[in-house]
Amino acid sequence: MNRPARELSATMAAAIFRGNEHITIERVPIPRVDEGEVLVRVGKTALCGSDFKLWHKGAEFTAGHEIFGRVEQPGHRLHDQRCCIYIPLHCGHCASCRRGDTQMCLEVSSLIGWNRPGGYAEYVLVPENCLLPVPDDIEDRLAPLLLDTIGTSAHAVRFAGRTVPPGEGSSVLVTGAGPVGLGVVLALQAVGYDDILVSDPNEERLDIARSFGARPHPTDDTSRLFALIVECSGAHAARNRGINVVLPGGAVVLVGENAAPWTITEDKVFRRKDFHMIRTFYFPKSDLDLNIALLRAHKNRYASLIDAEFGLDALPDAFARFAHGEYVKPLLAME
Repeated sequence: MNRPARELSATMAAAIFRGNEHITIERVPIPRVDEGEVLVRVGKTALCGSDFKLWHKGAEFTAGHEIFGRVEQPGHRLHDQRCCIYIPLHCGHCASCRRGDTQMCLEVSSLIGWNRPGGYAEYVLVPENCLLPVPDDIEDRLAPLLLDTIGTSAHAVRFAGRTVPPGEGSSVLVTGAGPVGLGVVLALQAVGYDDILVSDPNEERLDIARSFGARPHPTDDTSRLFALIVECSGAHAARNRGINVVLPGGAVVLVGENAAPWTITEDKVFRRKDFHMIRTFYFPKSDLDLNIALLRAHKNRYASLIDAEFGLDALPDAFARFAHGEYVKPLLAME
């Protein structure tokens, strides 16, 4: 049953990333809704390490891209719908969209929370085709995990599985035990990879990986080779190490992001073996049901990643603590 519509004011509270590790909370105009768009009242937005660059350099738009909320559009057929926000804008008719690769639209290149306002605010304006409905059995606080933590990681695993399928007896190395890396561990297990090693310098995150059934692997160990390496840290050193320790015929999957230039040394290790280097980005909308099934199957494990919730006024301090490694997957809770 739909809840009664709220009376909207002309302004809303939003986080402004000023740069130099400074965030302010200010009143800004509520965005005007155009045809094909709806206003979403933000419920929860998960913090993401990819926003660190905005914390350092500043952002033109309100950040926040792991968003759950409810449509706030009285009279609209979608009013009060619980939804996550699919951040890549997409046309729906280009060759990529028709193929189902909505995250790689050839006509539109814009991301909610990056090139237009995102979810560190009371409301966010969203194209209707970027609404991902969330079933009632998924709690509000877990819903944002359907995006980066589950969606991005599971898409990488599914894509890599076409090249290095499970069941061939080879171990998998996951480099980086942040939320996406830990999500990769759970996604690997779900599709049948049964010997998973994880490298990360953070012992607390390695403990979480252990609790998920993975084994720790030293970050500087190059004595063992792997058929599949899923690189989730974005660190250039980890990428280069992956090239060194991938088996001939194996694959290095690049999931973690790094805006700094990356130099690959074309030495004999690089030249003298056939291997696949794969880059994946986000996930197609058609993965939603699979991602919901993953969350249902491992709800307690995913829930263990959420280690803080706070309101918008506390975001500046909480984001700094997140950036300094005190939290794994904190949530901005607007309601």
